Amino acid sequence: MRAVQHSLDDLGTPLVDVEFAVLDLETTGGSPATDQITEVGVVKVRGGEVTGTFHTLVNPGMPIPPMITALTGISNAMVVDEEPIEVVLPCLLEFLGDAVLVAHNASFDTRFLQAALQAHAYPRLESSVVCTARLARVLLPRDEVPNVKLATLARYLRAETQPCHRAFTDAKATVDVLHALLERAAGFGVLALNDLLTFPKIRTQQRHSYRKTRLADELPRAPGVYLFRGRNNEVLYVGKAGKDLRSRVRSYFSGDGRAKVEELLDALATIDHIVCVNNLEASIREVRLIQRYRPHYNRRSRDPERYYCYLKLTRERWPRLSIVRKLLDDGAHYLGPFTSTAQAELVKDAIEAALPLRRCTQAIGVRKRSSPCVLLELGRCPGPCTGEADADQYAEHVAALTRCLDGGDPEPLLATLRKKMDRYAAGQRYEQAAVTRDRLEALSRALDDRRRMATICAAGDLVLATPHPCGREVTVLRHGQLVSVTVMPASDAIRLPIDVPEQDPQPIAGPPPRHIADELRLVARWLDQVAGEAEVVAVSGTLAGPAFGGAALQVRYDPGRQRHVVPGEARGRPMLRPRALPGRRSGHIQGALRAEIHVSRMS
Repeated sequence: MRAVQHSLDDLGTPLVDVEFAVLDLETTGGSPATDQITEVGVVKVRGGEVTGTFHTLVNPGMPIPPMITALTGISNAMVVDEEPIEVVLPCLLEFLGDAVLVAHNASFDTRFLQAALQAHAYPRLESSVVCTARLARVLLPRDEVPNVKLATLARYLRAETQPCHRAFTDAKATVDVLHALLERAAGFGVLALNDLLTFPKIRTQQRHSYRKTRLADELPRAPGVYLFRGRNNEVLYVGKAGKDLRSRVRSYFSGDGRAKVEELLDALATIDHIVCVNNLEASIREVRLIQRYRPHYNRRSRDPERYYCYLKLTRERWPRLSIVRKLLDDGAHYLGPFTSTAQAELVKDAIEAALPLRRCTQAIGVRKRSSPCVLLELGRCPGPCTGEADADQYAEHVAALTRCLDGGDPEPLLATLRKKMDRYAAGQRYEQAAVTRDRLEALSRALDDRRRMATICAAGDLVLATPHPCGREVTVLRHGQLVSVTVMPASDAIRLPIDVPEQDPQPIAGPPPRHIADELRLVARWLDQVAGEAEVVAVSGTLAGPAFGGAALQVRYDPGRQRHVVPGEARGRPMLRPRALPGRRSGHIQGALRAEIHVSRMS
């Protein structure tokens, strides 16, 4: 028998069209490692009708224990002249074909069958398996059915055949039990094969909502965005599917144990969807729709104005670092946005550990003096409030930080933290070394993120082409934000879009606003993924990033990763190089193209 793996379309087959092979085995004991099969019984059914049967005794090649003989009635004399399992297997596998396997306590029968296949060099059986015992636990009331033994279920469901511990008779009884259980499952919306395979795994609290899976039947098997709407047509939740909308939506009914999901399914009334070309478009549409509708059950990206923040280097006589919520046009330098205050605090601590900046919030004038704080006594503050600080030296530290925030070489900051971490580790002060490592990691990520977003924003109109099964996938970005994604035949010339989108992205100077930060990060991550195969068709700005410090920013100090600085220039993903597309001359490429385009990478 060939191994069968059902396709997604097969899984959606109505149960009336599914062929089931109801299997029962009798054995010499309960362990596939030490016991053997003595009898095989199979009944094939489709649409409630029997389409075939298979029954044979099997010579186990070992004595049958008296207890097993007393239970099943199968004796050594009955099987001594029968064929062994290696002779029975080819006929059995041919009979099973690609039918869905059904058994009562299916794990017992399938373990013995798989062990026999393995012992005689057959591939594993990959057919879908339905367990009537597990299905009965879900569908039948426990106060009426004390257990799920086959004999108990046969009596309760009034099966025509009563089991007697013989393979073929028990298989026929299992057929009656299966049909009775399928009738009850239909009331919960279990009408297709994928429903039958999924329903037993669902939590009890979600079973009453399972019939709503019918809302996903019309969804396409394509990338896209889905919107869960309530009874008043309000948007409850927005999500995306990178490959298959129907499978992604159906997964919510497949036993997700989160309490919020149970509430969401209770309130669900309709499902809308938007088909997208690829995962990038789906991800960005998801972010935009979440910010537009602010759904109650979405948390990520729903309210960036509330949670996202920046690290600001203030414009004062003695500048300091401050965590703020808004970008102001005040000439100050900003880093971010950060997705949480805790993340911003970690980067702030890293910079203050690397550079002696003041941490107090009081205004310091030319003549104003105050008593020294604890940080000055600990040597962690230069003491500008007491007049002890050297203004020129302080200005040098501020200038070094400013250059780093503007995309310059980050090594002056990172080297100090790295030396501290090595010193703590050499002195066996491992907790302090770990804290410094985390700070170094957070600062590296923040500076790398700043570089990458600045790079794609400075590109202006950027048109990229990537391979697609139907030709080429053309992605148009404007100031780092997605404008369009289209698929066109490889032989067609690429036409640059001339229509202005409904929300025309505007140039971004400095850190991006909070509401588009998530989109820019998605675009930057996508560029990492396609950099080795993307063709730069056109770019109106400058698509290049600073080369200084690129290697240092790629170093990660997470457990399990290499913890050493990579020498030399930044390396990682391949550089994007403009290439002439088939049927196009390089003269058709609009804008200034760089021969080598360096984009720093976040590992």
